[in-house]
Amino acid sequence: MTSNIRNLCLMGHGGDGKTSLAESMLWLTKGSDRLGKVTDGNTVSDFEPEEVRRQISLSASLLPVNYAGVKLNIIDTPGFLDFVGETLQGLRVSEACLIVLGGKSGVGVGTERAWKLAAKKPRMLYISKMDEENADYHKTFEALRAQFGISVCPVVIPIIESGKFTGIVDIVTHKAYKCNGAKVEEIPVPASMEDSIEEMYALLAENVAETSEELMEKYFGGDPFSPEELKAGIAAGVASLSLTPVFCGSAVTGLGTEALMRGICDYVSDPTNAPPEIAADDDGNEIEVPRDPDGPCRLFVFKTLSDQYGKFSFFKVVSGRVSGDTTLVNARTGANEKLGRLQLVKGKTKSETGEFCCGDIGAVAKLTDTKTGDSLCAPGNLAALSGIDFPPPCYSLAFAPKVKGGEEKISAGLTRMSEEDLTFTMVQNVETKQLVVTGQGDIHLDVLCAKLKGRFGVEVETEAPRVAYREKIRKKVTGIEGKHKKQSGGHGQFGLVIMDFEPGESEELIFEEKVFGGSVPKQYFPAVEKGLRDCIQRGILAGYPLVHLKATLTDGKHHEVDSSEMAFKLASRLAYKAGLPQANPVLLEPVGMLRVFIPDQYMGDIISDLNKRRGRVMGMSPGEDKQQIVEAEVPMAEMSSYAIDLRSMTQGRGSFTLEFQRYEETPASVQQKVIEETRQLQEEED
Repeated sequence: MTSNIRNLCLMGHGGDGKTSLAESMLWLTKGSDRLGKVTDGNTVSDFEPEEVRRQISLSASLLPVNYAGVKLNIIDTPGFLDFVGETLQGLRVSEACLIVLGGKSGVGVGTERAWKLAAKKPRMLYISKMDEENADYHKTFEALRAQFGISVCPVVIPIIESGKFTGIVDIVTHKAYKCNGAKVEEIPVPASMEDSIEEMYALLAENVAETSEELMEKYFGGDPFSPEELKAGIAAGVASLSLTPVFCGSAVTGLGTEALMRGICDYVSDPTNAPPEIAADDDGNEIEVPRDPDGPCRLFVFKTLSDQYGKFSFFKVVSGRVSGDTTLVNARTGANEKLGRLQLVKGKTKSETGEFCCGDIGAVAKLTDTKTGDSLCAPGNLAALSGIDFPPPCYSLAFAPKVKGGEEKISAGLTRMSEEDLTFTMVQNVETKQLVVTGQGDIHLDVLCAKLKGRFGVEVETEAPRVAYREKIRKKVTGIEGKHKKQSGGHGQFGLVIMDFEPGESEELIFEEKVFGGSVPKQYFPAVEKGLRDCIQRGILAGYPLVHLKATLTDGKHHEVDSSEMAFKLASRLAYKAGLPQANPVLLEPVGMLRVFIPDQYMGDIISDLNKRRGRVMGMSPGEDKQQIVEAEVPMAEMSSYAIDLRSMTQGRGSFTLEFQRYEETPASVQQKVIEETRQLQEEED
């Protein structure tokens, strides 16, 4: 039933122990037959070949854990920024999140990022790997309070003996536990820790007191809180986002895992007590959808897997309940979707089940017209629930097959993978003749390449995308002659044009004719223009499209028998090739508007780097979360590696957006280099 369900998203920096903690939960509740290890590649959560090979999580994994009659739907998410889309999927369907950080590594970039992503969700913290050498709970805890405020308060603290982690103390119940072989058993609270426990209790009690007037009165009266009052206060504080409990432990020994699961049950509300879902009705009006276990069935699809057998859709029951063979309506398309057999998923294992109640998470195969972010509703109750806001892709590479003929396989494979990963895009650039894939970073695109090889049998080569330059002329040239004359048996070919070329006001070709006396008959004017339009597709400097050209036909000659449309078309091409080199041609490069979001301490490095990229800083302004926003105009050719470089300069704390603005003249030194590289590339292709 819904009251016995808790949906929790595991978040944090990569390598801080999220997957290992999930394994510990499964092992202690007999949800798995062994304690999996990331280094051994046998965890329930990380089952994809690339995850096993790289020893990192690449996708969100659903892990149902049954503890004390409560179903904990644990969603283990990747810690690397390249796969933030998977984290957002898990966060979207969770009522709370657990941010994991290492007792030795402390508050990392991933910890800060997780805290921001979950700003509107109840949060808990877990200090992991307390059994590792040099792990320091108190240092890490103080860093948490310094970073995130006094709402961070302890509920479980470690027992350290001779520098080693040997047990934990639950401050709420004032009970201590330690390992006895493979079991965790209760022990007397160490007398030497009473002062430390009292100090930590004071921090907890101060936060609990603020959750209600009754508790506040009792706190100022000097009376201690009972365990039940502490639990109720912590739960209220977590729900209101005014209190963040801190747990600790070791996934290897299991110390602290049961206390954490007990805390999840006690402090995280069930799905019905979460705020209502926001949806849009048929007219686009915003409405609230209650999480009603007895209401009409409504599902939200938050994740899609795609393999050779078809699509596999993960959903959360927002209201009502759903059973197999139910027919629902897709709120986006209006199409009916018949759900087949419902699946209970744990990692890669699936088992059939009869139904899912409100708040629960499950999966179903072979939905025909449903994508990630769609809402499936009972007929007559359509409402599109709020989707998932994925970050725009920021790092591009050109994909090409190692063996000729693999282009279709790459395109088909990426199309299939785009159904499950909405954080990358692919575009076939007709100008540069490259398939450009844009994702969240270099690791993200590297994983896509590995999946193309593993799933679809095509090996990929990557390179930086070529820049789509333009060309234009800067001065007017007049009286340029183009003459096409060819004599053979029968009719010959003859056409002669005299033309002026000058810079035009619009990007498109402007063609005019000022011919007097019928030297060029009117029926040949379209042929002259057509010849020019064919020519401007390849400029005379480096073969890039020519823009801002005005061409005027001023005179010419024709032959009553030998002239034709083809002859004048070819004559205009000859005039183009003869006149444009005299018109001071120049290469144009695309320039974009860059907005960089960074903490203040990185401002100097960012501006210095932008100057090296020929950028022009347009302004700086304060942003949210104590960040600064730097706006600059930068040549797009200098930005191919910026996503990686910015992360390096800011330790992963910076982000940016880049939008094309206009074309500008390329500096002479850069222009010559581009022309040489382009000609060399054309020679290699020829």
